Formats: sequence, C-alpha cells, structure tokens
Amino acid sequence: MPFVTLDHVYAKSRNFDTLNKNLAAEVAAAAKEGSVAYCVDGSAEEDVSARILAHKIKKARTVCGVSKSSRAFAAAKVGCGTAVSAYDIEKFDRPVLPLAVYDMDCDLVAGDVKLKLCELFGDEAAAFFVDEEGTSHPIRLFEADRQRKYGPFSALVIDEIPLLKKTRFDYTDLLAIMRLLRAPDGCPWDRAQTHESIRSNMIEEAYELVDAIDLKDDGKICEEAGDVLMQGAFHSLLGEERGAFGAGDVLSGVCSKLIFRHSHIFGQDKAADESGALSVWEKNKKEEKGQKTAGDSVRDVPRAFPAAMRAQKAGKRAAKYGYDFSSAEEAAEKVKEELGELLSALAEGERAHISEEAGDLLFAAVNVGRLAGADCETALKESTDKFIRRFLATEKRILADGRKMEELSAEELWAYYGQAKADEDTKDRDR
Repeated sequence: MPFVTLDHVYAKSRNFDTLNKNLAAEVAAAAKEGSVAYCVDGSAEEDVSARILAHKIKKARTVCGVSKSSRAFAAAKVGCGTAVSAYDIEKFDRPVLPLAVYDMDCDLVAGDVKLKLCELFGDEAAAFFVDEEGTSHPIRLFEADRQRKYGPFSALVIDEIPLLKKTRFDYTDLLAIMRLLRAPDGCPWDRAQTHESIRSNMIEEAYELVDAIDLKDDGKICEEAGDVLMQGAFHSLLGEERGAFGAGDVLSGVCSKLIFRHSHIFGQDKAADESGALSVWEKNKKEEKGQKTAGDSVRDVPRAFPAAMRAQKAGKRAAKYGYDFSSAEEAAEKVKEELGELLSALAEGERAHISEEAGDLLFAAVNVGRLAGADCETALKESTDKFIRRFLATEKRILADGRKMEELSAEELWAYYGQAKADEDTKDRDR
C-alpha cells in the first residue's frame, strides 16, 4: 500500500496550532486526487480531524485510534479521566482527577509539568510515570523531571486523591469539607449555625485579616485571608441549604460584578489613571444598585460599618451632590458649634440629650478630617494606638519610681505623661 509521511509539515510549522492547520490542508489536498487515510500512531488527533472535516471533503469520516492518554491510563491501571498535552499544561487550571499528561517528550517539558502540578496537588502527591515502552512505575510529583528517558509517548498519570490525603486544596474541597461538617453526623456546632449566629464571626475574621496586614506578617495574612474565605463559603452553603442561592451563584455574581464595574477594561469606557478608574467604578456601581437619587446613595451606606467609617462614607457620598462644607476650616466652625451644644446638654444633665450632642460633635469632627484628606477610621485607630502606647510608657515610668498610678494627682499624672510623650518624640526624630 503506497503511503507518504508528513515529516516535512512538522519541520515547516512554527507551533502546534500552525501544525494542525497545515496537516489538515495537506490531507484535504490529497483527498482531491482520490481516497486517502490520515493515520497517526497513538493519538486521536481530534483537532486535526475537526479541521479536515471543516474542508467539507465528501464522504470524509474520522476513526480515532488509541490516544496517548488512553494508553497512559491503561498502563497505570487508572480509570480514564482528564487528559491534557504537556505543551498545554499552563492552560490547565481546573484540576479534575484522574489526570493524564501526555507529550512529555523531554525533561524541560517535564519540568514545566512538575511545577504546574505541584502547585495544584503538592510536591509529594503520588503519580505514575509511563515510559516509551508503555511501562508505568510509581513516583512522587517532584520526580516528574528526574526520569532517565523521555519520548513522544512518555506520560504522567495521577489517580484520584482522597480528601484526607490531600495536601493542596481548592474551593470545591472547602465546600466539600463544610458540607461534611453540616451533615447529620457532622459537627454539632457547625450544624447549629445560621447566617445570623455567625454574623459576628465574619466581622472578627475581617478585623483579624486587617490586623495581619498592619503587622505586615505574610503568614498571618495568608491564614486570616483563608478564614475570611471560609466564612464566605459557610454563608454560601447556608444559602444553598435554604434553596436561596449557592456557591455557584456567589462566584458568578462577584465575577459578573467585576466585569461590569471594570468597563474601562472589559467595555467601552476609558480611564487614564487611578482616579479615572475609580470614577468609572462608581458610575457603574450606581447603575448596578439602581441608585438614582442622592438619597439612594447615602441610604445604602452599610449600617454595620464602624461608626467613624460610616460617618465618613455618608459625608463623602453626600458631598458628590454638593451637600458639603467648602473647606476643612469651614467644617471646623461646626465642631465649635457642636461642642457648645454638648456643653449645654451637660449643664442640663439629660443623658439622652448628652448622647445626641456627643454624636453630633463626633460627626462634625469626622467631616473636618474627611475634608482635610484623612481616613478618619484609620486616623482614629492610630491615635488610639498612640494613646495606649503612651499610657503604658507613663505607667512604666511611675512604677520605676516606686509609685502607683491611682495614688497620683491629675497634675502628677500629666507630668509623667508629658515625659513619656517627650521620650517618644525623641525616638521618632532619631529614626
């Protein structure tokens, strides 16, 4: 039977996409002269088959042979599953096991495969290396690029990994663990929880993450970010159990939101800098939330925000509609006015009125800070940190003198505090 090799097509093709196009064109051209069969040992060549059919050759059909992945699964005695070429491994970001990686024809390609799969499954994950002769032997993933010989039929196979034997997990695993905890025979505490009962947990975990960020501790940031993610998964599962929404809805919602609000990236809007990008984001956010009036925007400031943060956010949103002071100096006059009203309320002695005027004074102070360009929540936190630091230094000085803080007069306490403050200022200048 006469035959022709297509080695010359491989030689002239720059990449696999070009190769597949050229192979399909070569077969189509030969088919114009008569019946032709395109045979490839060990691979279904599905992409080439599809391209051949696209040429609309009469009576054309494809008959797939044994694929490289099927050969690898059989050699490893693992049930068939996901298959990917080693040359496409970077595109593989959804690890579904069992898995066969074929076309591992040299140690460099094997090295790329190892790095990607170790990131997904862990360095010590069990695998099988299938050599050119079709023999498989067990290895650990980190050994994938340390085999003696590679070739066109070399492959790597990973079987399913039981949940409790995994060292690397994905979001699907997190949901699986949470479902086990919520199962009838799961954890009694987790089974008893509701959206409302774990509401404060979300706040606590968010603050712990912020604290880790302030400490610049990468280990803690990683840990606390995981805790925040777990809280999100917990609420997704609670929604799923009620038939209200599921994890897929949550993920789809946030992805759709990111695409919609970044219309300067995914749409027709333009943004030359950070300010322009923020402007586009805010515009799209208003449209998304149906905020048509100034009242809609201000009313939507979350009530669960910390007080200073909520006050600043409300003032900032109102300012976008012209409802604001002209400057920090003008806002400061309001502070004086509110302070006077608080002092009057103190003279009256009515607790509710005192509380109301104290709130007005604090809100006025937030407006001054906002117009001065400060983040009032952060500023108040840092001032509180500073007060605690100086208080501890003051106490240390008093104890060093053999005295007790509660036995000192106000004048003596302030004198010690002044010394502690002066010491801190000196250290700051020296730094």
